Amino acid sequence: MVAMPIGTKPEESPSPNITLGISPDRNREIEVCLNIVRACAESGIPAVKYRLFIIDMTRSRPGRGGAMRSSFQWDEVDRNERPGIWGDVSADEYWERTDYFLERVVPVAEEYGVKLACHPHDPHTPDGYRGVSRVLGTVDGMKRFVQMHASPMHGLNFCQGTTSEMLEDPGKEIFDVIRWFGERDKIFNVHFRNIAGRKPAFEETFPDEGDIDVIVAASAYRESGYTGMSMPDHTPEIAGENAGTVAFAHCYGYIRAVLQSIDALVD
Repeated sequence: MVAMPIGTKPEESPSPNITLGISPDRNREIEVCLNIVRACAESGIPAVKYRLFIIDMTRSRPGRGGAMRSSFQWDEVDRNERPGIWGDVSADEYWERTDYFLERVVPVAEEYGVKLACHPHDPHTPDGYRGVSRVLGTVDGMKRFVQMHASPMHGLNFCQGTTSEMLEDPGKEIFDVIRWFGERDKIFNVHFRNIAGRKPAFEETFPDEGDIDVIVAASAYRESGYTGMSMPDHTPEIAGENAGTVAFAHCYGYIRAVLQSIDALVD
């Protein structure tokens, strides 16, 4: 799987005009995406991951062993912070830009047999943020998205952590959400991570310490027919040498153990 260069913050992204809705620049950028899809097909790469973000957010708090957890607390956000170059973007405008992109990209993905795996908006913001209504920041929005231009090639990079951040009681609700998308073959790859908390106040954790029972989550993917990749996303920041590599190694090992555990349950 490769990533298409769209959907990051406009201040930093080389290709922001798809989500800003600026033509003809967005048409040129969409053509770049189409060329990536074609190149993936020629190289035998079965899927691409992408994001339709306008803005992102950074956050951190200390966690286990001094590791820094990515955290979001809506009550601590400056809700009066003004929009940037993107201006005010209503939900209707965001959906129009999303539809414009999918209308042009999904048919090419179908032609070349390359799956499009979109990452949902992270995090959910109840009233929008800095002028932006984050339409893929709710489960209902994710459901609407996968039913637009419906195709076996159009689905999700299903981020278990991001989706949990949209829920009132993620420790109970996430499993039915997994099944809804999994049973419809809309999960193309999984960011298998955990959180402590709920919308809109949470901290990202290592997989073994959050509020989601990851054994039950893995079983829900299996029950829904999912057979693709499960991987860490970003991890808490730890101290020491090769910190990022060590943190990812822990997550990979834990995920492998989870998969072996549910194999044992079936056997």
